[in-house]
Amino acid sequence: MIFSVIAFSLMNTVVKYLNDFSAYQIVFFRSIGTLFFTVPLILKAKIPILGNNKKLLFIRGLAGVISLTTFFQALNYLAIGTAVSLRYTSPIFAAILALIFLKEKIKPVQWFLFLLSFTGVLVIKGFGVDVDSIGIVLVLLSAISLGVIFVVIRKIGDTENPLVIINYFMVMAFVFGGIMSVNNWKNPNSLEWLLLLSLGVFGYVGQLYMTKALQSHETNVIAPLKYLEVVFMIAIGAFWFGEIYNLWTLLGVFLIMFGLLYNIYIKNKKS
Repeated sequence: MIFSVIAFSLMNTVVKYLNDFSAYQIVFFRSIGTLFFTVPLILKAKIPILGNNKKLLFIRGLAGVISLTTFFQALNYLAIGTAVSLRYTSPIFAAILALIFLKEKIKPVQWFLFLLSFTGVLVIKGFGVDVDSIGIVLVLLSAISLGVIFVVIRKIGDTENPLVIINYFMVMAFVFGGIMSVNNWKNPNSLEWLLLLSLGVFGYVGQLYMTKALQSHETNVIAPLKYLEVVFMIAIGAFWFGEIYNLWTLLGVFLIMFGLLYNIYIKNKKS
């Protein structure tokens, strides 16, 4: 999961830099770069490309497209550190969905920690610097979709090769992003071509290791580790993009991170 976080942090930085391009075009290029890896590897290993759990794979792919698109759109409204912080309320939704569909237990103190984390969201919205309501809605929709992804991958378990899971997502993103880009296309220059194609490389590495992590351990334990990305993105936002984070914003981020990271300790603590 830590390798995944580093890769996704680099991808998010490039996306923020390319904010003149539509979210649909970025989704399209994000998928192309990854498909260059997944399709040849699947064919070489002679893995059944359609997989075994087609319904779950489709749901994972659809949730991925929604999460990715709404997050990229949110970056047009929010500072990158704020957007990433809010998106990773996703473990809250993942834990609740895991309780319903996977029967994974949630201790009473975990509910308190989830509430504490969501209080951080309200602090950011109420007192943060230039926090746009549209951006909040988009990023929370992305977070809910990401929560669905965590649970679906956990449900799939080790019955599917990680490459197949990623490939479903990327094929659906390729089709959706390509269609939606027709009327929103901007011709990239040489550097922009390189950056757009790099999205798929970073995304592939991030997706592969996140999938492996989620397949190997309980959702409630693994998912909160993604909060390391928040630290990276706030630092990059401040030093690279010159974004401003006031004390209220940082307090909100702290509440989100504390609640979810302490959840790891609670989950692992023996009853």
